[in-house]
Amino acid sequence: MPDFPWPAGAASGIGSLPGTDIAEAQRIVFGELPDLPHLPELPERGPGADIIGRGAGFLVELPVQLYAGRWQVAGRPGKDLRRTADLLERDLDQLTEQGDGFTGTVKIQAAGPWTLAASIDLPIGGRLLRDPGAVRDLTDSLAEGLHRHVADVRKRLPGATVLLQLDEPSLPAVLAGQVPTESGLSAYKAVDGPDAAARLRTVTEAVGAPVVVHCCAPDLPLQVIRDAKAAAAAFDLSLIKDLDPIGEAIEADLGLFVGAAPTRPVGGKRPESKQIAERVQKLWQRLGFPAARLPRQVVVTPACGLAGATPGYVRALLKACHEAGRRISEV
Repeated sequence: MPDFPWPAGAASGIGSLPGTDIAEAQRIVFGELPDLPHLPELPERGPGADIIGRGAGFLVELPVQLYAGRWQVAGRPGKDLRRTADLLERDLDQLTEQGDGFTGTVKIQAAGPWTLAASIDLPIGGRLLRDPGAVRDLTDSLAEGLHRHVADVRKRLPGATVLLQLDEPSLPAVLAGQVPTESGLSAYKAVDGPDAAARLRTVTEAVGAPVVVHCCAPDLPLQVIRDAKAAAAAFDLSLIKDLDPIGEAIEADLGLFVGAAPTRPVGGKRPESKQIAERVQKLWQRLGFPAARLPRQVVVTPACGLAGATPGYVRALLKACHEAGRRISEV
């Protein structure tokens, strides 16, 4: 079994949290997820803090701007990119402060190339996805920008191990040819699995850090994620119907960030670490793998982002995930 770049029995967050106070968000994360904290994202801060605007901010020599409420390729950097860069700089300054002396593994997140290609408009109209050459340029630009971002985080937290999560919510639609055109009357041509994996691999091989690919979808494209040379896949356990690909991924030594904790209260109740741990253990037992592998190969997470949750629920949920990881590692 490989030496995974996180401690046994670890728990982490997916990315987004509610509110606009980045200092408080990071205090919560470092307090409740000490084994694998993540750099939280606060989309309530507006454009540039959203998944697409923030991800596009990492692109090198491929500027974007907001036009009619959508991100599109621009001729030159403008106020929208300045705002995006300012928000990221504040986040990293806080990370430097909150993570002072931290020597564990820290996770950072960014939108992946396929989600950006399916969401950013060309200047002439239509998504970048319609033009394979534009997708290639975007991927190369993102790979360089995320390499710089990882290096910047390392300078700020010199004792830490950096893990990069690529958020790819649009990847299943890209593979299935279900990304609608602007008219809504048709869809862009499907991208085949090897091509999708090749673009992702451009990023995973360039960034200089282990990569987790996150995708909350019933049709989780695990083969693409594996072929992209990712270290792990992150997913919502409640959406998974077919366990065979999960078993094959475990056999292939892919790490799993298992979204086993609900992002909203169920029946008005706060999450319990025992129930979260049991959901993960039940998955593992059904697949028939040795129990000793579980705490090394699996990281416990919420089902998805928490931007829509209350601050009180977020704190309770992250604490429960951390305790669930401890329960798993003590078996």
